[in-house]
Amino acid sequence: MNSRLLTIALAATLLSGCGFHLRNALNLPANLGPVRVLAADRYSPLSELLADGLQRAGAQAAAADATEGVATLQVISEQWADTPISNDQSGRAQEYALRYAVIFSLHRADGSVAVPQQAVELSRDYLAPAVDSIGKASEREMLVKELRRDMAAAILRRVDAASKAVVVP
Repeated sequence: MNSRLLTIALAATLLSGCGFHLRNALNLPANLGPVRVLAADRYSPLSELLADGLQRAGAQAAAADATEGVATLQVISEQWADTPISNDQSGRAQEYALRYAVIFSLHRADGSVAVPQQAVELSRDYLAPAVDSIGKASEREMLVKELRRDMAAAILRRVDAASKAVVVP
């Protein structure tokens, strides 16, 4: 019995000292009000992920056609690029870097800037040998979905960081 208690106490001590901490809940800027997400593409998967993330954080969704009295998270641009990073002996690209860059900003309902315009860029590397094309497209599609989820999380973390920033006069 004592050895079992000692093992549990030791495990609890090790886990508490490893530096792992749960991520705090997302904090939205004060006086944000209802929020709408705007993107160049009306049906952008990123804007849907951002809207869902904001709702989970407690933001009230605004109607898509609302223009007054709503905060706006605007996705100004989204860009994708595949860059070859290695070639085979025949000179054909085998490995690529998939890059995803987004420029966004967040304005409060009164028009003031909550998060200034900024860019976030993410990338992932993947193999795509020319002779073995089975699964090449599906791997890239999975990376695209993963990068969109990561991008939405990165943008929401920046919104969270802006809400914690202290303005010094």
